[in-house]
Amino acid sequence: MHYRTLCCLMAWLMGPLAAAQAQLIVSVPAHPVPYVSTATVSTLAGEAGSKGSVDGLGAAARFDYPMGVAAGPNGTVYVADEGNMTIRCLVPSGMVTTLAGAAAAKGSADGPGAAARFYHPVGLAVAADGTVFVTDADNHAIRKIRPDGTVSTVAGTIGRKGSADGPGSIAQFNLPHGVAVDASGALYVADTFNHTIRKIAPDGSVITLAGLAGHKGSADGAGPAARFFHPAAVAVDTHGILYVADNGNETIRKITPSGEVTTLAGAAHHGGYADGPGATARFRAPTGVAVDALGNLYVVDHLNALLRRITPAGNVTTLAGTVLHFGSENGSGSTARFNGPSGVAIDASNMLYLTDSANQTVRKIALE
Repeated sequence: MHYRTLCCLMAWLMGPLAAAQAQLIVSVPAHPVPYVSTATVSTLAGEAGSKGSVDGLGAAARFDYPMGVAAGPNGTVYVADEGNMTIRCLVPSGMVTTLAGAAAAKGSADGPGAAARFYHPVGLAVAADGTVFVTDADNHAIRKIRPDGTVSTVAGTIGRKGSADGPGSIAQFNLPHGVAVDASGALYVADTFNHTIRKIAPDGSVITLAGLAGHKGSADGAGPAARFFHPAAVAVDTHGILYVADNGNETIRKITPSGEVTTLAGAAHHGGYADGPGATARFRAPTGVAVDALGNLYVVDHLNALLRRITPAGNVTTLAGTVLHFGSENGSGSTARFNGPSGVAIDASNMLYLTDSANQTVRKIALE
């Protein structure tokens, strides 16, 4: 199976796709909940329906299934351009350049800029010093890019999947997707096909924070007693609390620094669409999550083609898009359209950035 099929997450859903689509349609309210607040969507870079690997300004740039996105401390936005096997960067004007890797040249080489190689990079996080961390999914490794573009491998055994904890190159991952970095420099990884959340200390040593490798499920609990089902993305707030887009369970999970897991929103195995408090809300294959300074979460609801928001109390609203209406239109709230959105990031000024993967674009979202 091509990796992008996995990234689209269709294969991760329980049951045939036709049944999933039927459940989605049944779950759409006859009278959708009015938006509590909205967001204005514009296209920052790329052109809908036109893929490629071109650097350039705004609509002149081209991507090939952009996935992870992260906002740096200096206003630069970084994108994991999965199909091109590269990491791209955008400045606020929309000018796109390639930071590391070479288009369509897969591999695992460390080194400067264009000499480095990736194999389906998916997730991104940026530290306070501008260092970019990448989940290099099919290399089963976590990579690091210094501000000068030099790439090195932080953890994982290149090309060898597994679940081993341990120092740097001894540790193993299995198609990791999401990554987040906290103020101390510790990394948190959604180790997707191990169904676990891993932690990487600043010295490169890896432990399993929550979940048990090879054991999927939806149980809340402490550390190895908790269960996940293809966790796709992770975000960390200023208090060290983690939030997980638990894709296969169609829920958003919360993890304390000690590894205690609870379900913040959604209900396991009950995918669909509904706004509302906690367990009454519904998602369909969430793939991206970001958290702001006040503890509000922003969730990419992938198969519903929506951007959702969750308050610290767990109340879910829809910010942009209309459920099951796919497209590329810019606009406010329900008039905007997405097509296979994947990742979301928020910068210091509360501007959101979303990778609209099937549209081959990066969208910019101003909150109202």
